[in-house]
Amino acid sequence: MAEMVSINFAEPVAIIPLPGVVLLPHTALPLHIFEQRYRQMIRHALGGSPSASIQPIAIASIMPDAKSTLRDPPLREVVCVAHIVQHQTHTDGRFDIVLQGLCRAAIESLHEPTAKRLYRQAILRPIENPVAVVPGLRRMRDEMRALLSGLRFQRMQSARAVLAWIERKELSHQAALELVAFALVKDDELRYRILSESDAYERAKLIWTDLHRTDRFIAKAELQLGKDAPRGVSWN
Repeated sequence: MAEMVSINFAEPVAIIPLPGVVLLPHTALPLHIFEQRYRQMIRHALGGSPSASIQPIAIASIMPDAKSTLRDPPLREVVCVAHIVQHQTHTDGRFDIVLQGLCRAAIESLHEPTAKRLYRQAILRPIENPVAVVPGLRRMRDEMRALLSGLRFQRMQSARAVLAWIERKELSHQAALELVAFALVKDDELRYRILSESDAYERAKLIWTDLHRTDRFIAKAELQLGKDAPRGVSWN
């Protein structure tokens, strides 16, 4: 995990709107940046010198019913503030970057693009304390570890990878649960509910419920497949 990064919420933060993508704190998102406006955004975020501080970027979800043809579509209120942890600049100006989520925030006001600034910015308001001690998270983490250790989830490569992460003692309970959600919760609407929920214990309950739903689904599928399942069937 990356070190803590200070965010000045009094200053506007650059916004990248993405359809069907929800980034969560403590998780990573690789992006290929090719549009001119977002190339400018990344140049601004990286600063002009090696000693310049890297500016945060917020990943926003586009409203589900927004028209795909809109250049600046309407955004959902809650975003994930992130920072660039890796970047590669191509000779033609494109970027390959990796963003790591830092915290949840809500859009207070949106600044539309201008002639000089080609991308959107927003004034954000934090909606959680990412380092707060939340009672009950240890138990939820232990129960998720037990569920993911079961035979059904162990057939899933993604579940095995997540289990290896949440067994790391140096990883905070909040970070462990975010990783579980990011890797195993597939429903876009539920992922956004997890992002927008400011209470860590309530988030954990959403994740726990979805894991149990997946576990029951796998159990029913196993009964239907029985012993005649085709060779090579995977649950990933």
